[in-house]
Amino acid sequence: MSEFQLDARLARDSDLVTVLGLCQLRILHDSRWPWLMLVPQRAGKTEVFELQPLDQALLTFETNLVAEALKKVTNARKINIGALGNVVSQLHVHVVARNEGDPNWPGPIWGHGSATAYDENARKAFLKTLSEALSS
Repeated sequence: MSEFQLDARLARDSDLVTVLGLCQLRILHDSRWPWLMLVPQRAGKTEVFELQPLDQALLTFETNLVAEALKKVTNARKINIGALGNVVSQLHVHVVARNEGDPNWPGPIWGHGSATAYDENARKAFLKTLSEALSS
């Protein structure tokens, strides 16, 4: 069995926030939306159904945990969750907070404009608040 390795594009476009039971929790390099990503640490997986049943349950639990914390800290109207893989096939789940008036509302975030880097202080404050929400 091969060891888990994060796809280079996912590594390039995000930073590690923490490691949960199954997944790496990562923040995307785009401040236009509070945008997180869960990456199950299982080698060679591209689909949720390829995970063992216990890992599927853990992925659902961790996705819900992160989504609830994100909604709490952002007061978002909608939390979007998606496991796309058309560009990067490695299994990963996007968790994005959306509000009316955000860039491209109500359209999708993918392919809209260019990423906007975080102000480092704002990023640190957001991650501190998120970390507190995850542990409460």
